Amino acid sequence: MPEQSTAWAQDTPPSLEAALRRIDAIRPGDYARTRNHLQGAVTGLSPYVTHGLITLRDVLERVNQKTALAVGHKLVYEFGWREYFRHVWACESDGIFSSFHEGPCTERDYARDLPADIREARTGVPAIDQAVRTLYASGTLHNHARMWLASYVVHLRHVHWRAGADWMVAHLLDGDLASNHLSWQWVAGTASHKPYLFNAENVARYAPAFWHSPGSVIDQSYAVLDAVARGARTPEMRAGDVVAQSCFEVGFGLEPMLQGQPPAGLGPATEVLSDTERFAGREVWLVHPWALRAPPASLASDAVVLGIYLQEYHATWPWPESRWRWVAAAMAAVTPQRWFVNANVLASALAGAACVRTVSDPHIDRWLEPFVQLDPPTRLFPVVNRRCTSFSQWWTRATRGLERAEELL
Repeated sequence: MPEQSTAWAQDTPPSLEAALRRIDAIRPGDYARTRNHLQGAVTGLSPYVTHGLITLRDVLERVNQKTALAVGHKLVYEFGWREYFRHVWACESDGIFSSFHEGPCTERDYARDLPADIREARTGVPAIDQAVRTLYASGTLHNHARMWLASYVVHLRHVHWRAGADWMVAHLLDGDLASNHLSWQWVAGTASHKPYLFNAENVARYAPAFWHSPGSVIDQSYAVLDAVARGARTPEMRAGDVVAQSCFEVGFGLEPMLQGQPPAGLGPATEVLSDTERFAGREVWLVHPWALRAPPASLASDAVVLGIYLQEYHATWPWPESRWRWVAAAMAAVTPQRWFVNANVLASALAGAACVRTVSDPHIDRWLEPFVQLDPPTRLFPVVNRRCTSFSQWWTRATRGLERAEELL
């Protein structure tokens, strides 16, 4: 679909070298001016940060070598959102998967299943259908488009945010449970003071022409859209809202199949090898999908570096084949030993190791904590121990007394 490609959806090879090239291509001024535009100068770094090939600190250090930034620069500010979402996850644990408070309507007023026309990109609203196709085709989606899609699902179609969040995170190459689900809550108004709304004029301002949606259900005033979001009336279908369109006859919009285990032939062993004596008395470093980088230099020279995918996680959060292959390629660059394994079996296999370590990550910590030493993740901002109920509150505390971005390093 070449006419639908954008700069932020192209060329995301799973390597550290590719990530560094993207960092070097960042122009902070261009980013600040154009980041809200779908064809703006965004970084494209989210998959690399999500999967731990690089950290936010790595990014800022490299950018700041060329351009000294203020702590309040838009690029640094957006980095803050990612750490804020992790802050909320740390405080709330699985609470992030439930509404913090009611949104514009009561919980019972929202449907619990995502409608087929949304999943199949045939709502007839170009901005929505383009967003779904882009998500499926590339595993990426500009943040503005994610917000539009979430707003449409929750406020115009009255589908519960959790149904949309679970669906979207499954198809994102940079899918992070905190960033994704808390963003949906913010749009839904269940973690913010008001619902996020958009209309056709907003799309026309920030998106290329083939996303524009005049005459559709989103081509209404914010007052009307707010009334719809609050359940005062149902949205009126416009002439452009046609459920079936001929462009889908060639398969556009078909949802990729999700898989709870690696595709056949991908590389990781599906059973732990019985030869566990090789771990006896040795250090073991675990490489997992959220820490796809080289082990620390302090590791012993005879340490074993072992890549793992935990069956428990993927039983709940499966991936499309494209994400499996991306992560597998990045993991293979770090270690040839890769297991798709149950946590209890892994614990038994490594019972004789002198020490088992990895980088802590809330996606899988609960299963590793009983037998693995979890090294703290590399943070960019100071840890804020008190639960913050808004990003602005967290930002004020995390950056208090700071003026230059280099003070974070």
